[in-house]
Amino acid sequence: MTASGKTKSRPFDAVLCDVDNVIRFYDMTPLAELERAAGLAVGTTAAVAYAPDIDLPLLLGRITTAQWTDAITSALCDQVPPGRARALGQALADAPFRADDVVVSLLRRARRQVPLVLVTNATPDLERDLEAMGLSDLADHVVSSARVGVAKPDPEIYAIAAARAEVAVDRCLFVDDRLENVEAAGALGMTGVHHRERADLRRALGLLGDG
Repeated sequence: MTASGKTKSRPFDAVLCDVDNVIRFYDMTPLAELERAAGLAVGTTAAVAYAPDIDLPLLLGRITTAQWTDAITSALCDQVPPGRARALGQALADAPFRADDVVVSLLRRARRQVPLVLVTNATPDLERDLEAMGLSDLADHVVSSARVGVAKPDPEIYAIAAARAEVAVDRCLFVDDRLENVEAAGALGMTGVHHRERADLRRALGLLGDG
């Protein structure tokens, strides 16, 4: 559906939705067990891995997941022996994940009425991961930072997503678990939803009615 086919009574004409911590959730239990065994506080590996100097090159598609794992390993070597550092980095990279079926159902229902675009700071493995969850067909378009070379909260990625939906920026509903990303969308005129639980998304999409 294009902007020319919008219904004026709708509060928005496209849904732009984040992936991680909205649709997809990781199980960090195996990693936490390895951290405890290594004498590290739980969360140490993630803190290293998601530091901007290590994480951003991956999210912008400049390095592979294997190279990201190497960088995590190197950064952890001042805290644990190299073998343990490698195991921790690999455990994070290989963390199992699942889709929230309730959220997926809500989004599929919304897509029957308006375009759905996934807008995510993701690795080059996103397409493979969506296929593994059976979600390759969930959205009309996927805007991955690793493919477009720009990451949230940069305004450019929001503009790309709105263009893919063929909807004006101020007619987009944007859903994300990170407040800074929601605020950036709001600054562009989008309607922002800070996703902390399913009810946040359900309330926002409920404005579309049952369609």
